[in-house]
Amino acid sequence: MKISNSKLTRNILIAMVVGLFLGLILNHFGLQENAFIKNQVLGGALGVVGDIFIRSLKLLVVPLVFVSLVCGTAAMDDVYKLGKIGLKTVGLYLLTTCIAISLAMTLAFVLKPGVGVDPTGGTEDYVATQAPTIWQVLTDMFPTNPFQAMADGHMLQIIVFSILFGLAMVVSGEAGQRILKVFNDLNEIVLKLVLLLMLIAPFGVFAKITIVFAEEGFSALSELGKYFGLVLLTLFLHALVVYPTLLKLLSGLNPIQFLKNFYKVQIFAFSTASSNATLPVTLETAEKKLGVANSTAAFTIPLGATINMDGTAIMQGVATVFIAQLSGIDLSFAQILMVVVTATLASIGTAGVPGVGLVMLAMVLNQVGLPVEKISLIVGIDRILDMVRTAVNVTGDAAVTCIVAKSEGQLDEDLYNSDPNSVS
Repeated sequence: MKISNSKLTRNILIAMVVGLFLGLILNHFGLQENAFIKNQVLGGALGVVGDIFIRSLKLLVVPLVFVSLVCGTAAMDDVYKLGKIGLKTVGLYLLTTCIAISLAMTLAFVLKPGVGVDPTGGTEDYVATQAPTIWQVLTDMFPTNPFQAMADGHMLQIIVFSILFGLAMVVSGEAGQRILKVFNDLNEIVLKLVLLLMLIAPFGVFAKITIVFAEEGFSALSELGKYFGLVLLTLFLHALVVYPTLLKLLSGLNPIQFLKNFYKVQIFAFSTASSNATLPVTLETAEKKLGVANSTAAFTIPLGATINMDGTAIMQGVATVFIAQLSGIDLSFAQILMVVVTATLASIGTAGVPGVGLVMLAMVLNQVGLPVEKISLIVGIDRILDMVRTAVNVTGDAAVTCIVAKSEGQLDEDLYNSDPNSVS
């Protein structure tokens, strides 16, 4: 079974544009409040199609992460090499996150998005969920029951178990090699399932985009336009300047070629607003378009979808300064440093699902004594920003993966530099 990547991307783009215009039309005329449209169209037919689309993607996440990580770990028959790749990957993910939030806070202090904003302008109540401490995150990484972790979708626990299982296969000799062949076959089957489910992607994208813009429209931007624009500016700078610069400096790879090979995944990530839901597409593109060996991509991509949340860190940086400014609070250097450190470490525990960044923002605000209830001001426009953040997050996953793969001789440069439309 073959699915044309160009046709699929074209259909997804058409679905996004049509859904965006339909959503804005419904919002402009207030039709999203009509009982029939609200309950039967947006909450009914389109809601079902959108939910089925997201559920079908999430269906793949646990088996894909488990199988691909076991294959990637077991394929590295040198435990020392696995440890080296692991340290490089985690180190780069933390570095890019630190750069992201530092850039966000610097621009926020310069452009002052919170100055002149009415602090009572929030229209929604936001109840902060208690965020875990970094120590609790580290403890919770280790599952007591791997099957329960898979059932509950605890990605860090699944990653730890998968790596341990793969390591056990490495040291098990012939028995491990026999099981590795089974997992390699399972990996091929899961990837074919990805292709199968991509057939419904345009319909799901149309449904989700229509619902978001019908409910939100552009009215939410009137009071918070400066905040919204600053977050977008920082996200684009990070995706189109920081990542390409790091890619060129650390690997020598052509960043323009990287973006040509990867832009379709960015579009897909925007439509799903979930790094985990986009994971199957990111992994396939890393291997088939960017030329990363499966043994490396199967390790770095799932890990990145779980711990690399640069887009979320950018939102947290801008939002922290924004809330401080509209509250009339001057942040000290120690508080600024605390925000950078807390947001960077919090990215490790941020699940790759829509909206979770607001929960982690509550933790960051608590750390520096800012009013958590002010999050209600930005809830209305966060859904739109969340879509862009996800595109940035998956771009970081792929960029770090290419850097690590090139440093380990695990990247096919001929495939990387080839015409992306000619690769099946």
